[in-house]
Amino acid sequence: MRHRVSGKGFGRNTHQRKALLRGLVTSLFEHLKIETTSAKAKEAKKLAERIITLGKRGDLHARRLAMSHIPNSRVIARLFSEIAPRITRSSGYLRVVKTRFRAGDSADMAILEFADYDLLEVEEKKEEKQAAKKKTKEEKKEG
Repeated sequence: MRHRVSGKGFGRNTHQRKALLRGLVTSLFEHLKIETTSAKAKEAKKLAERIITLGKRGDLHARRLAMSHIPNSRVIARLFSEIAPRITRSSGYLRVVKTRFRAGDSADMAILEFADYDLLEVEEKKEEKQAAKKKTKEEKKEG
């Protein structure tokens, strides 16, 4: 019986399962959008939304709590400095959109993305363009 057992096991032990979810959430924060199986996307969504809420808090304790879940300082720094300040929602930061069935094993695939993905992506591209312009100006001054 599985009385009061929450979450999926994915046929893995605890360490493997935590590593899987950490990897998915890390990739989500790096790329703002990932494709995985529906079950994995739903589980990763739970963890990611908790960490995004910590990012919105923004204090030192929240940063340390986030680092305890995802020990990747580069990703956590990006979450706290770039992603979380742009989010205006109080909850429901992510969505799972079912896409297709994987050819090899017919697994139900889904995209896990930010609910405001378009806004986050547009602002990110603007920042990249500005950084590229700044870099070319500096190169022209040097050369």
